[in-house]
Amino acid sequence: DNLEVTGTATFNGTVVGASAFNPLAVSGATPSLDLGSYNFFEQGVLTANTTVSFASVPTEAKWSYSFEPTVLSDEWDISTASFLQVSVDLGMSAPQGLFFKPDGTKMYVVGSTADRVRVYDLSTAWNVTTASYVQNFSVAGQETGPTGVFFSTDGTNMYVVGVTGDDVNQYSLSTAWNVTTASYVRRKTVAAQETSPQGLFFKSDGTKMYVVGASGNDIGQYNLSTAWNVSTASFAANKVISAQDGNPTAVFFKPDGLTMYVTGTNLDDVFEYDLSTAWAVNTASYVQNFSVGGQDSAPSGIFFKPDGLKMYVLGTSGDDVNEYDLGTDTTLTLPASIENPSTQPLARGTRVIYDFLTLDGGTTVTLVGEVVI
Repeated sequence: DNLEVTGTATFNGTVVGASAFNPLAVSGATPSLDLGSYNFFEQGVLTANTTVSFASVPTEAKWSYSFEPTVLSDEWDISTASFLQVSVDLGMSAPQGLFFKPDGTKMYVVGSTADRVRVYDLSTAWNVTTASYVQNFSVAGQETGPTGVFFSTDGTNMYVVGVTGDDVNQYSLSTAWNVTTASYVRRKTVAAQETSPQGLFFKSDGTKMYVVGASGNDIGQYNLSTAWNVSTASFAANKVISAQDGNPTAVFFKPDGLTMYVTGTNLDDVFEYDLSTAWAVNTASYVQNFSVGGQDSAPSGIFFKPDGLKMYVLGTSGDDVNEYDLGTDTTLTLPASIENPSTQPLARGTRVIYDFLTLDGGTTVTLVGEVVI
């Protein structure tokens, strides 16, 4: 991905300007850079780990190139998850439910002790360390023990589930994504199926609703005859997950409805399930789990970035949101002739620029500059 030689090159005392450089398309996992022809790699996308080599190296030469890791095709796979960073303290105790605006610039957290939805702005999209508290909305008039929050895709409807009323409460927002403009509309009781609802999720078209139950240790599925109108919801099926965790707290689905993720506090894990029929929870089968206990011993909410490359887990132990990277990044291997190896670690979303020098035609190559941006 994005390999290139930049700047000017000095060959035997002759400075060659940028106009003399020749583009060379990125190709394969072992691209070679012909310095004698003043080649550079054009911007491209790598699909595998890369080993770069140099050819036709002049007797005296100085050159540079840059590399930016990309992600191999294993997004949505929790076995590749690695902890990245944690948000600041959310300023509330016992946070229960987590939701992000689709562009990653707003984060919503509901808490059972504060009886309100708190909103945080992220100055850098999807980076929880940049979250700052903005405003809140009280749901105490409908629910004094809220455990989950969800929004319709356009941000004009907000849904809050809670253990006091054992129901899902729906609110209309006159300004999308602005909770201070919310007004209560209607509710749907789930008490006949679950007396301790913990989490909430909707299919993207608003025709299916899923409720996590701590008393039934299951995920309940409801079909909505009118999209996004909870009063039209009817119970359809459920999936008991007590074999994995006896106290589930939150659920999330991959956009195609073929993979389901559940958090639980008994084992402090995220559990992954495959669905043989999209969006039908009774067809779910357990696949694998990922422990988040090293970051929080009481995970209570879960959310994924739409591309499946980031996972966020809300915790009541740390009262914060933990951010994880998913997927394996491409790696770069430099030629063995480089006498001092690179020292800066590469991370997703960064670019490294290397500067090289040789005085003996490439027999010995010295890394004289290394910058990560």
